Amino acid sequence: MTPAHGYAATSATRPLGPFTFERRSPGPLDVALDILYCGVCHSDLHTARNEWQNTVYPSVPGHEIVGRVTAVGDLAGKFKVGDIVGVGCMVDSCQHCTPCADGLEQYCDNGFTGTYNGPAQGTGANTYGGYSDHLVVRESFVLRISHPEADLAAVAPLLCAGITTYSPLRQWGVGPGHKVGIVGLGGLGHMGVKIAAAMGAHVVLFTTSAGKRADALRLGAKEVVVSKNADEMAAHAGSFDFILNTVAAPHDLDAFLVLLKLDGTLTLVGAPASPHPSPGVFNLIMKRRRLAGSLIGGIRETQEMLDFCAQHGLVSDIEMIRMDEIETAYERMLKSDVKYRFVVDMATLQAGQLPAPVQATV
Repeated sequence: MTPAHGYAATSATRPLGPFTFERRSPGPLDVALDILYCGVCHSDLHTARNEWQNTVYPSVPGHEIVGRVTAVGDLAGKFKVGDIVGVGCMVDSCQHCTPCADGLEQYCDNGFTGTYNGPAQGTGANTYGGYSDHLVVRESFVLRISHPEADLAAVAPLLCAGITTYSPLRQWGVGPGHKVGIVGLGGLGHMGVKIAAAMGAHVVLFTTSAGKRADALRLGAKEVVVSKNADEMAAHAGSFDFILNTVAAPHDLDAFLVLLKLDGTLTLVGAPASPHPSPGVFNLIMKRRRLAGSLIGGIRETQEMLDFCAQHGLVSDIEMIRMDEIETAYERMLKSDVKYRFVVDMATLQAGQLPAPVQATV
């Protein structure tokens, strides 16, 4: 066991604060890393405030992690001390069900182990995430990062926002000749625009704010539609091959379903705290349209995404913050006051101010 220092939520109504706990010592198949940067995901906020009603307290959020390897187990051969690596939303899965065997650990029949909020395989113990100084992870869930060192902070959000958008774009075969819509230009949406454009698609950004037009075009969109403008929406009826909806608030899905052509797909990746209104059946059956959902990606696909982004020079647009600014960042996220992802510089974590250790086997 080794002492770890981080920031934790201890209840849904208290702000995150300094927290000391213990991580397991690296086993033969483990990799240990010092955390350099951790992205701030909307899922962190949902979990810290128990908006999904499944939080295990104390909770140390953070699953967009970039770090430097400090130790490797005797049987771990993929990485060496000093390597720059990433850890995303998962740190384990059952490893024996059909989805796991197919490289789809995110759909593990027995439930994957989240980087935070557990449950750990076999024990059900809570797991603590990237708002901390170091991490110990099974080697098979560690990812190689090949971006330049100057980009590492902006790489961190790729471990969630990047793969969350890449996976459905890849699954539904987005590429040259396709007209693709991205709904929302937030933390997920801006990566969806960048990645879809790099795949060669004609990208249209849907936003409720006309003020985001210039930014969307800068990020790679060819057109911008203000979704509150009925005429702008109607001009695109029945013309999209694929639409990726990143918005994490309930809204009318029919407005986007009618924009799909025959056999087009609307895929949801935003996860609102309350349900969307049910879409009309006729908007689906009259054009054999599909309404789908997508989670993150498996480890193999996440590595593919990182390599794709490195090849195309893609990173997230970020604002760096200190660890003690996390609550302010959460409040700004709720107001969409960030372009487009916060990243914590973990060098700002002051271990000397933290309380006595809490035992944890993570």
